[in-house]
Amino acid sequence: MRKEIAVLTNPTSGKGKGGSVADSVVPRLTDAGFDVRQLTGKDADEALDLARGVVADGVETLAVIGGDGMMHLAAQALAGTATRLGVIPAGTGNDVARALDIPRDDPLAATDVVIGGNERTIDLGRIGAKYFVTVLAAGFDAIVNERANDMTWPKGQMRYNLATLAELRTFSPIPYVIEVDGRQHRFDAMMVAVGNTTSYGGGMLITDGALADDGLLDVIAIAPMTKLELLRTFPKLFTGAHIGHPKVTRYQGSTVTVAAPGIVAYADGERMSSLPLTVEVVPQALRVLVP
Repeated sequence: MRKEIAVLTNPTSGKGKGGSVADSVVPRLTDAGFDVRQLTGKDADEALDLARGVVADGVETLAVIGGDGMMHLAAQALAGTATRLGVIPAGTGNDVARALDIPRDDPLAATDVVIGGNERTIDLGRIGAKYFVTVLAAGFDAIVNERANDMTWPKGQMRYNLATLAELRTFSPIPYVIEVDGRQHRFDAMMVAVGNTTSYGGGMLITDGALADDGLLDVIAIAPMTKLELLRTFPKLFTGAHIGHPKVTRYQGSTVTVAAPGIVAYADGERMSSLPLTVEVVPQALRVLVP
């Protein structure tokens, strides 16, 4: 008997890559013996409704073609359910795929991971009723994201580079109050990030060493630096070499409250809410397919 699998596509992911990826993924799944339910949401609300419909119908696996925004959306529908998430990257950052060791540049190889059916259960971060998979940005990185979202030109990574340079000119350290499992810490910092996994922003290993299934959140705080120091430290975020720097502090806990003035936090690259906010880890919340 053929199994049903649902495939949810964001056709605009990766500058239109999502649609072409679906054209190769669906035949691969069909050839592997699946009956494929193809779903395409015209916007985020419709895509979320479609994902929830898959869960309600008891479909075992929802394969999502898209970037981190689509994986974030899928997590809202799949968290705490029996439906498994298959990740087929087609975005620009693909940090969810990176965290799960899913091939990021070969959609058919990622599809083969889905076909293989090897399952892992991971934690999620939760802010109120919203879940996230990767990292919450709550500092200079979030300010850059906010500015970039208001820009219409240029497209892609260059927009974030320009937003970074624009914000760096006037940026000053931010006063934070954070609470980790009931212990309060007050300090000024350039940024604070709360990670369920290790990376955001297309491979910046801000919370390098974080584990997605340990029931803990990893908090990284970067103390005030000169602008030159920050520019010199920035490349180290892509290797994790900033961990251990004397101006980098790490905390771990299951519940983290972050408060700071004027910051709108982002998670999985999506706008969440203004600080203060509280993040809880939800252990073993999402079933995912991995190599």
